[in-house]
Amino acid sequence: MSELPRRALMGVVNVTPDSFSDGGRYLDAAAAIAHGHALAAAGAAILDIGGESTRPGAEPVRADEELRRVLSVVRALAVESGVPVSIDTTKAAVADAALEAGAAMVNDVSGGLRDAEMLSVVGRADAAFVAMHMRGTPQTMQREAHYDDVVREVSDALRDRVSRAIVAGVDPRAILADPGIGFAKDAEHSLALLRALPDVAARAGVPLLVGTSRKSFLGRVLGDTAIDRDDATLATSVWSFAHGAAVVRVHDVAASRRAVDLLDVMERAA
Repeated sequence: MSELPRRALMGVVNVTPDSFSDGGRYLDAAAAIAHGHALAAAGAAILDIGGESTRPGAEPVRADEELRRVLSVVRALAVESGVPVSIDTTKAAVADAALEAGAAMVNDVSGGLRDAEMLSVVGRADAAFVAMHMRGTPQTMQREAHYDDVVREVSDALRDRVSRAIVAGVDPRAILADPGIGFAKDAEHSLALLRALPDVAARAGVPLLVGTSRKSFLGRVLGDTAIDRDDATLATSVWSFAHGAAVVRVHDVAASRRAVDLLDVMERAA
């Protein structure tokens, strides 16, 4: 995969009926492809295509159904969008087919732990890899949000996932670590990780990808569950970039692109 720009935005393309934010809107392949093009035009440096929801309580999807949803979308956007395509999956078979169809990155919320073949698939394809931290599954993860020191424990787990990927043949220069905001973490855990992003990156040993977009903790930390989550996402996205994140994963790319451009201007002026 070509080198990403500084402060890259990953645009979300959910080809699912049940994702928490936009489930069903882009289940049709043509709609998903059009949405991907719009995100790239708005400034996305990567398009992350997923066919299985990972929201709390989401039901698992068979590999054949996941492939039915995403493969034509991956193939079209890899050729037409002008930006790298990522496949958001925990299944090695789905990752393998998506990489064959033109994807350049695998974004695995299990960090390569759910499927024993995942890391070798990524390594053989010379693809990029996002190793995320999560405990349990979407059905169980919120019951596992217990830490003595969330920053240390998440960072150490990420370092272990990164090491496993390197041993399996994944290029260390092509690995991102994701602290998994909201995945087996409550609002305070998520805030602690956001405050400590430089420490997390240093402990993990690779650049960070951060995903806070439209997550429910944004309302909880302000005591306002009716808050506009896109507005709240902007604040955490700018914070993440200002504190060293290499990539931020968002649904609303256009607003995030404007905010990041302004951050760059402010830093140059300073």
